[in-house]
Amino acid sequence: MANLTLYELEGCPYCAKVKTKLAELDVEYESVMVPRSHSERTEVEELSGQTGVPVLVDEANGIEGMSESDDIVEYLEETYGSAS
Repeated sequence: MANLTLYELEGCPYCAKVKTKLAELDVEYESVMVPRSHSERTEVEELSGQTGVPVLVDEANGIEGMSESDDIVEYLEETYGSAS
């Protein structure tokens, strides 16, 4: 089972950027599609303190709600990339 969970929205370019990096690194993850309406994204808000996506949870490394696609991509590269 994957330790990573990605909260995303279909058609979101920032989510696609993170998914591309996950595929590049061949990292398994669980995808959770969030509602289009920000007011309905209570789970995402509880995790990250905001309603934007993507949000990454990495239980194995204590990441409980990382937001911002650039930060997530950098984290994935540092944690799961070939240099690690």
